[in-house]
Formats: sequence, structure tokens, C-alpha cells
Amino acid sequence: MKIELNENKVYFNSGLIKKEIHPFWLRERVDGEEFLDKGTQQRLFDPTTLSSEISINTASINDQFLEINFNDGVKSKLNIDKLALEFSNDDTVIKSIPKTKWNSTLENFKNFEYKDSFFDSKEMYDLLVSFYQYGFVIIKNIPTENNFIVKFANSIGSVRRTNFGEYFDVKSKPDPNDLAYTSLELGPHTDNPYRNPVPCIQILHCIENEVTGGLSTLVDGFTVTEDLKKEIPEFYKILSEIKVRFKFIDKDVVLEDWSELIKLNDDNTFKQIRFSPRMDYVPMLDKEKLDLYYKARKKLSEMYNSEKYRIEFKLAPKDLMMMDNYRLLHGRTSYEVKEGNRFLQGCYIDYDSTEGKLRHLKRKFNF
Repeated sequence: MKIELNENKVYFNSGLIKKEIHPFWLRERVDGEEFLDKGTQQRLFDPTTLSSEISINTASINDQFLEINFNDGVKSKLNIDKLALEFSNDDTVIKSIPKTKWNSTLENFKNFEYKDSFFDSKEMYDLLVSFYQYGFVIIKNIPTENNFIVKFANSIGSVRRTNFGEYFDVKSKPDPNDLAYTSLELGPHTDNPYRNPVPCIQILHCIENEVTGGLSTLVDGFTVTEDLKKEIPEFYKILSEIKVRFKFIDKDVVLEDWSELIKLNDDNTFKQIRFSPRMDYVPMLDKEKLDLYYKARKKLSEMYNSEKYRIEFKLAPKDLMMMDNYRLLHGRTSYEVKEGNRFLQGCYIDYDSTEGKLRHLKRKFNF
């Protein structure tokens, strides 16, 4: 990407296309100390009050800077590399981390170790990069006292409070309002598909685990849906087009939302999965379309439940797992309550927490 100058007109040249940069766009980005607060990077002026007839009187360019004299008397020296970053509408920090597809063969996965000053360290940066690569991370030696999970979440961003509270205890209990609070097997699922918006990230912290069962299970929905797209594209297509209704009913709340089982970005790339077959309701459609849809959903469920894609492991006390609820499905094997306690605590955070922390650490360590 190059910035070029021709007769006081500024252009960007990607090698494939060359376009003029609007003078007003450049005027909005003047960053002298009288125009931009250096701490917050917020403008000290309101661009909506500027004349719509902004133009460039004179301009010059070198390897580092574009110097412009605008017709309203403002002179500016703009960093070329900084300008070039704005030519992409994508988040270059997050989008530069490629998703790593994985299945049951995943091994030698790096665990992280909690220590003092962990939340503002280079190791936290590495942890967040790994999280975006694989969709989950496990951190060892997290303190189990005083609901430390809340401190952990708030040290990255902010806890996402739900009707389950700021955090919730995952253990078998009488009269549960969710199957998570039993000792039954939980098949692969995503959390809170009935919520708008769905919590992006789930954190689970193991406090006690004395049982032989109760293994945690994970499936990479990104890998599964990409494989489905290659193997049976018509199944992938209908699952990414038809919205179903997810519903949750509790004593004091009824939550409901509609979504595709495979949700795509505007450019048709992977964005999110929702899967919880105990609480989804397919709309009334033509019989032929429903025939195809039910076959597609069944195939997707078979893939999610296949040993080919599932990893299993036992969380030990002081282990904390952070997983992407838009990408991964999680579950657990059944266990016997008589064997002892299995006690986890959970909470949610959203992408703004991990993304904001990652950008801060990238800036701090000048990566």
C-alpha cells in the first residue's frame, strides 16, 4: 500500500487499485496538539462543524510524512504508516491472528501459569493470542478463594452479568433451573443461545474435583463447520440461512432469540455457532425445505458429537479455562455425586474485554 501525491491531490495505491483520498478525510485526521488529545486520542474539535468545501492548497510527501496546508489555514504533518493502517476496514490486531483448526488429535497444547502481575504481562499477551488461535486457553494455579474468578474476569475487562448472576456455581443441586447443575452428561453445546447478544466468552474455574467422571469436553465448531462446508455444501448453506428460535424459561424471566445455527459475517466467513438442541425450535417452512434442514441439522449434530472432533480432559482444582462461546462447543461426561465433590465456578465476558486488553498489551510491549 502506497500513498502518492499528484498536483496537490493525495492517492492511495494498493497495487490493484488507485483512488483519491478525500481532502475532508485527511482534514479529520490532523493530529497536532491543538487538534488531538494525546492521552485519549480523541479529537479536540468537532469535524461536523467544518466547511464541506475543505480542499488542499499545497502538499508534500517523503518516506515518513505527508505535509498538507488546507484551505482553512490548518497545517498538518501526517504519519504515512499510520494513515495506511486506516485503509482496511478490518481490525488488524485481531484479524492478523489466524484461527488454528483442530480436532481430537490436538496435543502438546500450551497451558499458562498464573503469577503476580499476570494481567499486565507479556504472558497475558501470549495467552490472548493463543485464545484467538485455538478458541480456548487453560491457566494453572488460579487462587480458589473469595470468588477469584470475578477478579480474573474484571482484570481482563468486565464481567457480563446475566440472570444467573455475576458468577454462578456449577455443581449438582436439587431443583436445578439448568441441566448444568446436575451430574448428568452434557452433550456439546454453546451457552445462552437464547440471549441477545449471546455472551462471547465463558470462563470456568475448578474449585474442587474429586470424582472420576465429569471430564470436560471441547469441540471446535469452526473446524466442524468448515469440514461440513467442504463435504456437504447444501447442508452448510441451509444451516447458515434458516433462523431458529432459542428459548429459556425460568421463574422470573423468559429469554428468546432467533439465529442461524451457523452465523456468517457479511463476507460469508465464519462468525458464530449456536447449538443447544434441547431448546431450539425450527420455524414452519415448506416440507421440502424442512426435509433438507432436518437432515442438515442431524449431520451437524453427528459431527459435533463425533470422537473425531472432541477432546476430553479433567480440570484440576485451581485450573481455569477460558473459551470462545461463539466458536467452541463444550460439555462434560456424567459423574457420580457419591464419589465426592465436583465444583466449578463460571462467568462470562465479551469480546470487547479480550480485544481491548490485547490492543493495550500490544501497545505496551510495542509488538
